[in-house]
Amino acid sequence: MASDAHAAHGHGILHHHFDDLEQQRECTSLGMWLFLSTEIMMFGGLFFAYSLYRLFFPGGFLAGSEHLLLPWGTANTFVLLFSSLTMAMAVHAAVEGKKQWIVIWLIATWLLGAAFLGIKAVEWGTDYREGLIPAVNWTYYTEHHPEKVADLAAMGTNVGQVAMYFVLYFCMTGLHALHMIIGLGLVGYFAYLAQRGQFRGGNDQPVELLGLYWHFVDIVWVFLFPLLYLIGGFHPFRSGG
Repeated sequence: MASDAHAAHGHGILHHHFDDLEQQRECTSLGMWLFLSTEIMMFGGLFFAYSLYRLFFPGGFLAGSEHLLLPWGTANTFVLLFSSLTMAMAVHAAVEGKKQWIVIWLIATWLLGAAFLGIKAVEWGTDYREGLIPAVNWTYYTEHHPEKVADLAAMGTNVGQVAMYFVLYFCMTGLHALHMIIGLGLVGYFAYLAQRGQFRGGNDQPVELLGLYWHFVDIVWVFLFPLLYLIGGFHPFRSGG
């Protein structure tokens, strides 16, 4: 054990305030899980607000969800699921010490994450042009389609309830996108470190922890997608017009 610790110190893997690699790995993993628990609490507040307002304004949330571009949201779901696979492969390559494969899988993950953000930007751009962004460009019912206010009244809802849906939609997807941007920065940096051989010789835990963060962000979207897009059921050709 002492020789292993000495070797780890020699390779710069074991930090001075830990006795051995096992203690360091356990402590680092605990720290990561504690960090993710704070992330769960942060998103949990938004999920609670969503649940509360949807309970009181089901008609407004249904009407709001019908404006979303479901094909794009579905595509983004598959993009993130594939990115979880490529990240898992990067972690596996790190465990096996295969430098080149770590780089390849991390780059693939980065490209998929960038594709997700690109698709989301297309969606948000469409929402802006249609006047569906509260406090920024909320003109869909006042300028573009004032006749649809009567349709909302027939559903037992109103424009204000639809606006509440979109406030939560942009808060939740915006916070998720911010985490994706942070994740892309980390994945790109880790790919650079992997190319320099940083994660060889038993130093695979940083990639594993990066994978935990990435999977967490993906799981959040797995919840956001049905809650925001599938309120009225799965209608793949609904375009939000």
